[in-house]
This record gives sequence, structure tokens and C-alpha cells, in this order.
Amino acid sequence: MDEEPERAKRWEGGYERTWEVLKEDESGSLKATVEEILFQSKRKRVLESHGQVRLGMMRHLFVVVDFSRTMEDQDLKPNRLTSTLKLLEAFVQEYFDQNPISQVGIIATKNKRAEKLTDLAGNPKKHIAALRKAVDSICVGEPSLYNSLNLAIQSLKYMPAHTSREILIILSSLTTCDPANIYELVKTLKCLKVRVSVIGLSAEVRVCTVLTRETGGMYNVILDESHFKELLMFHVKPSPASSSSECSLIRMGFPQHTVASLKDQDLKPSFSMSSLDGSSDSGLTLGGYFCPQCHAKYTELPVECKICGLTLVSAPHLARSFHHLFPLEAFVESPVEQHPGDRFCQACQGELKDKSVFTCPACNSVFCVECNIFIHDTLHCCPSCINRQCAH
Repeated sequence: MDEEPERAKRWEGGYERTWEVLKEDESGSLKATVEEILFQSKRKRVLESHGQVRLGMMRHLFVVVDFSRTMEDQDLKPNRLTSTLKLLEAFVQEYFDQNPISQVGIIATKNKRAEKLTDLAGNPKKHIAALRKAVDSICVGEPSLYNSLNLAIQSLKYMPAHTSREILIILSSLTTCDPANIYELVKTLKCLKVRVSVIGLSAEVRVCTVLTRETGGMYNVILDESHFKELLMFHVKPSPASSSSECSLIRMGFPQHTVASLKDQDLKPSFSMSSLDGSSDSGLTLGGYFCPQCHAKYTELPVECKICGLTLVSAPHLARSFHHLFPLEAFVESPVEQHPGDRFCQACQGELKDKSVFTCPACNSVFCVECNIFIHDTLHCCPSCINRQCAH
């Protein structure tokens, strides 16, 4: 009996008392505390720059979406399912903008089963169309993490060893109905070097903690819709490649878009290989991108040739992937009270109201936290530095 209080103290010591972080202001609102948590999260995103770390530039990502009955909850407006699918549309657009030579697939899980909404492909239109169609889906039963992961593995295990293989799970339910031991599947994922990350919509689940820890992924639980979007966008940026991953030279083709008139005898109307994926561009066309190796025709790039397997890209696609290798240097953070000049952001011209300001080490221009994030996540260059270079 004497040992009982000591055991309780040890048990409590292993957990962070997150409820003590939340504090009410004079009006009894928790808004200020939540905004502080979000601000610290934004700071962390900008400071986490990989620098000269080798990244997985060619990515194959499966997004697993929970379609169980808990997705009908209305803590996200109008409900969790609609909000999730809307945010995923923006995620897919941003993902392909930042990773043009990568691929995405979408898996839905409900009623103890898992099914593919889209297979791995590099066409964002295809995925967005599937997400919009899924808005009318009926949310029933429980999800199955085991079946979802196993379905993703069936495609990912055949991907080349030099590519980054990832799974992102958006989980609303606090339970999972699995036909076998999921911890054995975790070992398989670890052997295949598949990184699994989870975004929880309800609360932390033990099995997801183990899954992400063992595979090197991330596990976060959302605070609100804006935090949900932020967590999704964090997965747009490629993760550092594993130290044991292979290095390999990749053969690529750079076809030029060929357009011809009906008088041209060398080029006749033909079907595109994109029609095999059920693409809307399935009619007879004169022009297109022709594989330099086997002369198969495609209407869009980037794509992997279905005949010879050659990766077909354009020069701008590689250029847009290049900034991940040499990211913009992190700006110097300092308290706003210590800033001697005008307290206005050089980008948005707004007043610096946050606790911290961010200074470019090259040109000493000052930016607010929102512009700092936009510059590092979207522009990838300091606007003041570019303006000075153009002036000279």
C-alpha cells in the first residue's frame, strides 16, 4: 500500500499535462492560447529546413482517407468528410506543383474494407475529380488500417528502390477493425522502407503512435480546420531520404510538344496512351508528346511511358523540383521590440503585430511570420533580394 502513491507519481511523470497549457484570458476565452500554439507550430515549420540533406525527390504517396461513420461529425463544417475532401483538393494541387515528377494515389476505408479511389498517377485532374465525386459517399462502419496499408503495399513494393515510398493516413475513428495482427504488417512496412504518417481528427490512438514511430513518419492531431490544412501542407515538402536508400541514375526523356495540321502526312490523328487511365483526353488528336524511345503518344507531362517505362518530363518540371535541394536560408528571428526601423513588413506592407519579426540575412529586409512562411514555402526566394538584383 505504501508503494501505491509512488507508482502513481511515476505513471503521471511519463505524460505531458497538455491540459495545463490551456489558460483562459480575462473574458474566459481560450482563443489566445490556441493562437499561441498555432504560432509556435508555424515557427517550427520555417525553422525545419533540411539544408544539404539528401531528399526523396521522386515520391510515390498513397493518401488513405477514413470514410467511417465518425466522418459525419460536425466539429469541422459542414462535416469532417466534406472538410477533409476540400482540403485534400488543395493538397493535391500543391503537391504536384512542388513535386511535379512524383505520383499520388487515394485509398478509402470504411465498413472494415479498403478500396482504391485512384491508383498511383501523376495527373492531378484525375485525383481531384475522384475527390469531388467522393463527397456524396455514405459514411458507414469502422475503418481498417490493416486492409488500407496492405492495399497500398501491393503497389508500393514494386516501386524502384531509389524513390520515396510514403503513406499518409487521415483517421477520424478511434477504432480500427483488422483481420490480422497489424504489428506484423508494421514490420513489413519497415522492411520495405515505407514511411507512414497519420493525421488524427479525433484524438491520439496508440496503434498509430507505434505505426509512425517504427516507420519514421509523423503523427499529429488537428486543433481546428486551419491547423488541419497546415498539417496537410507539411507533407507537400519531400522528407529526407533514408541513409540506406539507394542512389541511382535515372533515365528520362524530354519530349517536345508536336502539333501538325491535317496536311502533314507524317503525323496522323491518333489516340493518346493517357486514354488507358480513363483520362478525359481520350479522343483522336493530331499533336502531343511523343516518347523519344518508343514514340508512344501522351497528352500531358510528367508521365511514365507505359510501353518502355521511360520517365517523360519537361525542363520546367525538374526546375521546380530543384529548389528542394537548395532551400532558401532561414531568416533570423528577433523580438519585434528590438527592431529599430519602421515596423512594417517589406512584403505585405502590414504592421508587424506578432511577437517576432524575421530578417533576411542577405538584404536585412524584415518580414512578418505569415510572409516568412509564404516566402519559404511558395516563393523560395527573398522578394527584396530579387528586386535589388533587377534594379542593378
